[in-house]
Amino acid sequence: MAVHTTSAAEAAAPTTRARILAEALDLFAQSGYGGASMRELARRVGIRESSLYNHFAGKAAILEAIVSEHGPASSASRLEEPRYKQLARQPAAFCRQFALDLVEQWSDPREHQFQKVITAERNRVPGIRAKFADHFYAREQSMMTDYFRGFALAGLVSTPDPRETARLFAAGLIYIRLEHYVMGAAPSPRPKVIEAIDCYLAFFLSLIAADGGTQDKKKRKAKGETRGKAAPD
Repeated sequence: MAVHTTSAAEAAAPTTRARILAEALDLFAQSGYGGASMRELARRVGIRESSLYNHFAGKAAILEAIVSEHGPASSASRLEEPRYKQLARQPAAFCRQFALDLVEQWSDPREHQFQKVITAERNRVPGIRAKFADHFYAREQSMMTDYFRGFALAGLVSTPDPRETARLFAAGLIYIRLEHYVMGAAPSPRPKVIEAIDCYLAFFLSLIAADGGTQDKKKRKAKGETRGKAAPD
């Protein structure tokens, strides 16, 4: 009796559901949600149109699933991973890891397609705007706030408001994304993006340093006093 063993290639092959979502994202980005048909989606996936409904109730359900797997949803999911929980007492390492993961996300062509789709469709499909803006952004923001609150309670950072600190951290990263991935004619080279990330992280971490940045202030004051003194005879 022959025994079938699953090869590594078969195990790594995307499921039908994953293929549907990947092709739907591409189709929605090209044709828009309204212009995309289930028939065309089925043709791209290589299955019958009726088979799509074995996985999703309809086109709106497909768009909801796409929203659930990209953007803030994927960032929030990362924050629940063990590799992040291991950084719960390392604010500098946490911030850098989060920023580097965002760079990988921003560099993914699927993320560009997702942003195009969500920008165009968030006001047209009932429930999508609320689900995207409220549920996923609120979830990511809440988790980020919890991390910064933990850093503050452990005496690792200094902040009167962990929520606003988390928002400030995210705001700087959003600006870097706009500057290097959205506003230009082409995305910036990765080394340039990493340089911008490192510069921002150094500034941000100095703002929330546990000693309030007193060491830096002392150094700056000492340098200023030296410059102001007359040279010795």
